[in-house]
Amino acid sequence: MPRAVIRDRRIMTNRAGKPAFHLEDKMSHSAAARPATARKSPALAGTARVPGDKSISHRSFMFGGLASGETRITGLLEGEDVMRTGAAMKAMGAHVEKNGAEWVIRGTGNGALLQPEGPLDFGNAGTGSRLTMGLVGTYDMETTFIGDASLSGRPMGRVLDPLRQMGVQVLKAAPGDRMPITLRGPKHAAPITYRVPMASAQVKSAVLLAGLNTPGITTVIEPVMTRDHTEKMLKGFGANLTVETDERGVRHIFIEGQGKLTGQTIAVPGDPSSAGFPLVAALIVPGSDITIENVLMNPTRTGLLLTLQEMGGRIDILNPRNAGGEDVADLRVRYSELKGVVVPPERAPSMIDEYPVLAVAAVFAEGETLMQGLEELRVKESDRLAAVANGLKLNGVDCTEGEASLAVRGKPGGKGLGAHPNGPDTAVKTHLDHRIAMSFLVMGLATEKPVTIDDANMIATSFPEFMGLMKGLGAEIE
Repeated sequence: MPRAVIRDRRIMTNRAGKPAFHLEDKMSHSAAARPATARKSPALAGTARVPGDKSISHRSFMFGGLASGETRITGLLEGEDVMRTGAAMKAMGAHVEKNGAEWVIRGTGNGALLQPEGPLDFGNAGTGSRLTMGLVGTYDMETTFIGDASLSGRPMGRVLDPLRQMGVQVLKAAPGDRMPITLRGPKHAAPITYRVPMASAQVKSAVLLAGLNTPGITTVIEPVMTRDHTEKMLKGFGANLTVETDERGVRHIFIEGQGKLTGQTIAVPGDPSSAGFPLVAALIVPGSDITIENVLMNPTRTGLLLTLQEMGGRIDILNPRNAGGEDVADLRVRYSELKGVVVPPERAPSMIDEYPVLAVAAVFAEGETLMQGLEELRVKESDRLAAVANGLKLNGVDCTEGEASLAVRGKPGGKGLGAHPNGPDTAVKTHLDHRIAMSFLVMGLATEKPVTIDDANMIATSFPEFMGLMKGLGAEIE
């Protein structure tokens, strides 16, 4: 499906009556593929600050748009995915504008979202679409969700199944519970107790958000802890939410529906998933020494950091601090001689988006790195497991793809790796996946021969500043 643009093009004005920021200005139209090539680079140096955390940015727009009063956000990730969430909240009655470096949202109040006039187009945003399905599903209204070709291929049943238990009707869906999807909410939603069958923060969050507009107590049982931004932020906005962990480590999350949410001031910390790209680049490019400022250090998000340190990565955690209820720190990263490790499956929830760039680090490590528990990668923006394995093999890397695992046998120094950019069929197929695109550009900074990707356009969905930031550190990317 071609990527459409939200139809509402009204100019928002600030309080001075001057034209303010278009949400739509940050959302790309369909564009011709734009290949990019990375070449062996000199030592990377300098200080960088990555964009705001994607998970927190999505939720800031959603909870701000739902809360009573005013929410002010600084540090928001202004990537296309997050802008789609902001546009969806605006389509359902929230007032959203940007004044200078700050986003100001006046929400509708919990339970007071309006039926949108047209479909909500989420482009490539899996998080935004799945969480919004939970948020609006229990409203007595009809809502249609559409997305681009990549998002339309991704299964939504894992979110729709618990919503159906709450009384939500799926009026229309493409085969396999895929977009376009039209939901019809019940007159009165029913609270449920739902045990999440897989480690998924999106499913957990969708059920909790559905519980916001449902009378009584909605309970989510989470056997394996995933990122907990939804729980932390909902409590910060005033939701009556409690978490209990039993003796086996199973989390029970209780949310009382139909309570009041109140606008907040939010400073979004740097996204650890985005930080992974300059971080790995500095570890694999000889002589590099960089500092990445203001990175989110929530324990549910630090799996990549832990794994790279186990591999021998010289990563110093500087100035650890608390900002808005979240742990943040600065990271000093230096070139390191890495060694292969076994990454256990239970670590996957804390680094599920970082496996592509971890695989790149493994390319330059001594010995084999074995990553396990990767079944979730099959249903990301692309089949990320296959996309990573195919891209590695294309560039001469010795690797083995399993059903839920990836083994990479490294070649320190990258000798013989890479592919000539003018050769036939040597561009890595990114499958409209921003993390595949960025990971292989990082790889090309340390391989003997260049690495080319077939399209860099989709990098804007999560990290619009990627090219400029990397070049600013000295990376050879064009």
